Amino acid sequence: MKAINIGLTDTQRQGVIDLLNQDLSDSYLLLVKTKKYHWDVVGPQFMTLHKLWQEHYEALTINVDAIAERVRTLGGYPVGTMEGFLKICSLKEHAGKVPTATGMVSQLLEDHEQIVRNLRDHIEQSSNKFKDDGTADFLTGLMEQHEQTAWMLRSFIEGEAVESNGTKPEMNKKMVGV
Repeated sequence: MKAINIGLTDTQRQGVIDLLNQDLSDSYLLLVKTKKYHWDVVGPQFMTLHKLWQEHYEALTINVDAIAERVRTLGGYPVGTMEGFLKICSLKEHAGKVPTATGMVSQLLEDHEQIVRNLRDHIEQSSNKFKDDGTADFLTGLMEQHEQTAWMLRSFIEGEAVESNGTKPEMNKKMVGV
């Protein structure tokens, strides 16, 4: 095999590959959970969540492939088995449980936020510890997607009225002494 000469040492590349494989594992488990909730959701929000989660799992499918290809670009091999994913995944599988629609949203929100926290750490390590700004940039794009998804899910759960000035109605009452 021809040596890889892209300005990173083998140790730097392996460090980033390890981070990417954790991100791949988290993304794959989140993909499976999102797909499962897409199938199982019931109630008044069925159609909204069913369609939303289809969009989410389609985006996650693209991201999973992109992460695996980034691993290959750096000369590594992506984790590619459920056993491997579950071994290094930071998310928790909730096998055998079917929560309410709001419970599903809440669980997916927690997972997206966990991935955002992981990605922030992996961006910092990729750039500062392993000197791989390309991977840091790649991970930043993924983080922004998860942040936006988390915002959408959080907004669904909150479901509170907001005044035209952006404050919650109870804040206005407190401000005028009501």
